Amino acid sequence: MARWEPDARRRLQDAALALFAEHGFEQTTARQIAERAGLTERTFFRHFGDKREVLFGNEAAVTAALVDGVSGAPARASIAKAVEAGLRAASRDMQPRRAFLRRFAALVDEHPELQERELIKQRTMSSALAEALAARGLDAIEAQLAAEFAIVVMRVSFEQWLARGERRPLEEIAADVLARRPL
Repeated sequence: MARWEPDARRRLQDAALALFAEHGFEQTTARQIAERAGLTERTFFRHFGDKREVLFGNEAAVTAALVDGVSGAPARASIAKAVEAGLRAASRDMQPRRAFLRRFAALVDEHPELQERELIKQRTMSSALAEALAARGLDAIEAQLAAEFAIVVMRVSFEQWLARGERRPLEEIAADVLARRPL
């Protein structure tokens, strides 16, 4: 095996999804994932804590995009506009990975332990977003409510975006979902 190959994280993620589809999540090992990616098991564990984490490896980037979008909104922007900016930024971050995320979502739907990890991811994103909103002047309860609402909009948009036959970009779908504010 080569000592260094570019984009090891992405290769490990792609290999994991392929092996999970072929052999099942429970039956696939970190060693198999590393071998499929042409890397060592040590390299796998340098990038990911376990085989669940290989699927959630882009979580920090999406969270950072969401928070940066809110934080980077003009100071005079309303909270709704700041949340919208965060959703746009997160959507742009996820757009290039649509094929991967489609397979990821199908896998999560099949495995309760991955569903649990997905909920943890959403909670982490919500907490980070609530902090960014509080920094914009919202009190803690308002910040938490706005953050939770944004995560729900993101989840509903994500599900629509991955639906069979859907071709619109995630950013457009998120804007449509956000415009439907039921309250």
